[in-house]
Parts: sequence; C-alpha cells; structure tokens
Amino acid sequence: MSEVPERVAIAIVTFNRSTYLQELLTSAAAMTTPAWKIVVVDNASTDDTQEVLAAAQADFPEGVLVNHRLDTNTGGSGGFSEGTKVALELGADWVWLMDDDVEIIPDALDRFAPWMKRFQVIHGRRYDFDGSPFYWQAKFNQFLGVPLPYSVKTFDQDGYAVTNSGTFEGMLIHADIVRMIGLPDPRFFISWDDAAYAWLAAQHTQVVYVDTFVLKRKREQQQVNLGIRHLNDGSPLFRFHVIRNRAYVGKYFAEYGKLNRFGFGLGTALTLAKEVFRLIVVQHTLKGLGDLRRGFKANREIWRDDSWKPMDPADVPKAIGGGAGPRAADGTVS
Repeated sequence: MSEVPERVAIAIVTFNRSTYLQELLTSAAAMTTPAWKIVVVDNASTDDTQEVLAAAQADFPEGVLVNHRLDTNTGGSGGFSEGTKVALELGADWVWLMDDDVEIIPDALDRFAPWMKRFQVIHGRRYDFDGSPFYWQAKFNQFLGVPLPYSVKTFDQDGYAVTNSGTFEGMLIHADIVRMIGLPDPRFFISWDDAAYAWLAAQHTQVVYVDTFVLKRKREQQQVNLGIRHLNDGSPLFRFHVIRNRAYVGKYFAEYGKLNRFGFGLGTALTLAKEVFRLIVVQHTLKGLGDLRRGFKANREIWRDDSWKPMDPADVPKAIGGGAGPRAADGTVS
C-alpha cells in the first residue's frame, strides 16, 4: 500500500441537501485512510444542515470536521473558493474538492496515493448512482474554448490521461498549484468554474484523470444517453450562468494569450445550441430560452468590463512552516 500524504483536506460545499451531506460524511468517517481535515462549507442552508454537522462531529476525532457556515449562498464557485482557502489556512498540503451528493469509496486515498507522488492535479473516476461507471472525462478544445468529451479508452497503459479541464466533483489539487494560480474564482457562481480552474492549472503542471474509482454519485438526474456522453437536465440558474460565464473563461484565456476570438465565439454559439438541444430533448420545453437570453446579455457586459482581473495568487494563504516548493509538471521539486 502506498503512503498517503499526511495533510489531505476534503472540502465539501453544501446547500440545503442535508440527507446527501449526512451520507457523504458517513462515508468519510469510514475511510480506511482518513482525511486530515474535512471542511464543510455550508452555503447558508435553511434546512437542518447545521444539525447534521453537529451530530456528525461525534464520528470524527476532535478538530477534524470543520463546520464553516457562510452568511449568504455564494454558489458552488464561492463555496469551493472559500473551502480551498480555509483548508490552506489550516495547513493542508492537498485539497480534495467535492459536492455534497457523492459518496467516498473507503480506500479512495490509498488509491490516489501513488498518483500523488507523480502529479499535482488529479481526478479519479466515479460510479453513477446506479453503480455503472459515470462518464465525465473532458478536454478543452483550445480553438473553441469548449471541453469536449473523450473516451475512457484514452487512458494509456499506465492508467492515466492528461487533460486541461476538470471538475470540482472530485478534483484533488496540491496547495502549491493553488498558490500559483490563485483560489477558485467565486465570480462564476456556478458553471465553467471547475473546467476553467483545471485549465489554469494545466498552464503550470499536468492535470490528469486516473483510471481508478474513488467516488460514487448519489443523486439521480433526468438525462438522455447520447452514446458518447449523457446529457443531464439543467436548472434556470445553470442555463443563465453557462452562457454568462463563457465570458469569464474567455477572459482567462486572454490573460494567457490563448484566446482565438473567432473560435471562442463559435464555441459560445455551439454551447448555446447545446443548451437549446438540452431543453428540447431532455426537458421537453422551450421555457428556458429567456434564461439563455439573459445569460448572453450578462456575457456581453463582462466582456466590456475593462476593470476585470483574474484571481490574485497573493490572496492564497501561505504555506505553514515553509515547504519544499512547487513541483514541475514531471513532479520534481523546484
């Protein structure tokens, strides 16, 4: 069994889903190699989330489960930004980001351990709610600025695939990388935040998917199987932000000199078409077109905002007690 790094913090973002949160915390308490800290960011829930967290304290050693409640709902983006910040303030070397509607495979950290010696941004695989493998691997097409799915057959003989995209439902990231690129950007609120954050990380180090299962999704969603991927239903908030936040993605691309305005515009048009397709095929309605229209208007406003700046790495909590310094893409310490 590979040795797991000592200071691995799990950062969970939750909002009014106490039943899922309770099940997730139960699975965290059953891990064969426990997490060093578990930071739960409560996004101003109005259900019994605080009672669930209070009861769960008994399942963990004192100080392991950190209850961090926010005064307002900052969306998944704000929650993951805050959770990462708190974890690093406490002294975490790694942060494992996840939503509240998953379950942790008991030996997940043991499965991650050998990969943590080689890479600094890692995604394991997930089972779907029915126990089948959940398909979610994606990679940014640089011209279009859109993460396109690729087959799990892309895993090489060593059991991993390099990408430049990712998801906060399972991203494991080293603190050194956070200090290079800044905290996750809370301005996204929801949608594109995780893909863009992994893209930022990929400008500095290798971002990988590894062929080992570490999580199981618990929440069933309305979806259509398109063969190469599943298309889930979407909420009005999602529809608005998936179009609005394209502008944030484009701003980050521009910061790194990677923006092709024509290609990115085409990618935005394709994203809009996909959302209309989602409404028709998955949700059997066109009532969400207004959400997309509002999102596009807000998208234009962000593009025109000349005061916009990326997240500042200087705002990331410093390492406690120094450290060996960031590693290069091949894992060597610089």
